[in-house]
Amino acid sequence: MAVLYLIPNLLGDTPWQQVLPALVPEEVGSLSCFIAEDVRNARRFLKKLIPDADISAFRFFELNQHTSDQEKAGFLKPLLEGTDMGLLSEAGCPGVADPGAEMVRLAHRHHCRVVPLVGPSSLLLALMASGLNGQQFAFVGYLPVKSGERVRRILEVEREGTTGNQTQIFIETPYRNNALLRDLVRVCHPSTMLCVAAGLTTPAEMIKTMPISEWRQNLPELDKIPAIFLLGR
Repeated sequence: MAVLYLIPNLLGDTPWQQVLPALVPEEVGSLSCFIAEDVRNARRFLKKLIPDADISAFRFFELNQHTSDQEKAGFLKPLLEGTDMGLLSEAGCPGVADPGAEMVRLAHRHHCRVVPLVGPSSLLLALMASGLNGQQFAFVGYLPVKSGERVRRILEVEREGTTGNQTQIFIETPYRNNALLRDLVRVCHPSTMLCVAAGLTTPAEMIKTMPISEWRQNLPELDKIPAIFLLGR
């Protein structure tokens, strides 16, 4: 039975040896068919991972918001014909806050074997380092873009976390990080704990957990830096 390997990617400009096990390039080196969100970035990453490989000989299927359901179904044709394939995340682990989850679901529907390879998950790294409740937590994805809707959702998320003593994890497009952070410190209760984990696994990594009241005194600059936000008690 052919295997769909879930290939973790880097979270930033970091040598792969610092965050990926040696087994990952060994497994990836045996593959020639890949599904990726951005083919150019996938080629660049694979060249880092397996520098001696002939990347031009690889076959890529691009999975993004423009990919039709019919195209997605066709991506697994090599797998169903007996060829192992790799699913690459744009950053971190495939299937987690990542469109690759659809391909994994399709693979399971066809009773294919799915093998996740070990790599960095920004969500779990942030939770680990936050000091917030790691027994009960929820990933709520992206908050609304418009400020008014975003504020309403922040208050809902804060209330849900406080009521259930549940850490609430969310993310934002990097160029909107500062706007989100300003709304968080403006509307959340002063005693609510906020963790900001930015630039994870990179030299610029910053992880801080403080009450909202302390964040109000000194907001960091997060423009264009990948960040994870966590609210808790």
